[in-house]
Amino acid sequence: MRNLSILLLLGISLNSNAQELFVMTEPASNAPAGSLGVRVGQSLMKNEFGSGTMYNLSPEITWGINKNLMVRGSSFLSNESNKFGLKGGGAYAKYRFLSVDDLQSHFRMAVFGRYSYNNSAIHQEAIDLTSGNSGYEAGLVATQLIHKVAISSSVSYVRAMNNDAYDFPELSGKSAVNYTFSVGKLMYPKKYTSFKQTNINAMLEFVGQTITENGKSYLDVVPSIQFIINSQARIDLAYKKELYSSVHRYSTDGIFLKLEYTFFNVTK
Repeated sequence: MRNLSILLLLGISLNSNAQELFVMTEPASNAPAGSLGVRVGQSLMKNEFGSGTMYNLSPEITWGINKNLMVRGSSFLSNESNKFGLKGGGAYAKYRFLSVDDLQSHFRMAVFGRYSYNNSAIHQEAIDLTSGNSGYEAGLVATQLIHKVAISSSVSYVRAMNNDAYDFPELSGKSAVNYTFSVGKLMYPKKYTSFKQTNINAMLEFVGQTITENGKSYLDVVPSIQFIINSQARIDLAYKKELYSSVHRYSTDGIFLKLEYTFFNVTK
């Protein structure tokens, strides 16, 4: 009876967290304490300034230090200038400072920060610390889970710097405000009976930015589907579509594929 109770509680916990693993954005919830997550993110994007397709690859390692703090290290590779190679890397940290729990719902808030280094030439006005710019970011994220639906939103300040030997373009703004809104729903299973069941989540995310110096902005919409297998393996498939933009961007529309595996109780 005790083992059955533990299994049911574990199932409820995993079922809740699965709906908060968004593809393009980070929720306020953290990686499990003592876990190590290995992720490979890939994207194929339309090249707006020429022919061909932009391919980006980002291997990542995430460490859940405790229930409130997680850190992540990333590297950035791409085929920029028709030559595939390492373009830079980054570090990310998130601290959850508020948790309000109920029987079938919970609310989380967290602060996060990011630092990135890139050695690529700066091709666009939009600031992107995950592939194109060196710089830092600091922000706040809130996530609400109600039964099978998770809603999350974030706002952050981002500052771009020179890329290695490339000076920042004089006419481009160095500071911006990023904002996101995400909603996800558990589509399958209808009834959760085992942590080994495959979870299928459908999501819709909005990702935007406004450059503070000139007011230029963009907004993207990203529908996606996600598979959680055996509570450890994760497959994300998403498509990003630009809704509007007044800034020059090197790439806009494209597809994303992310593969991740989590090792539990590694550092406890």
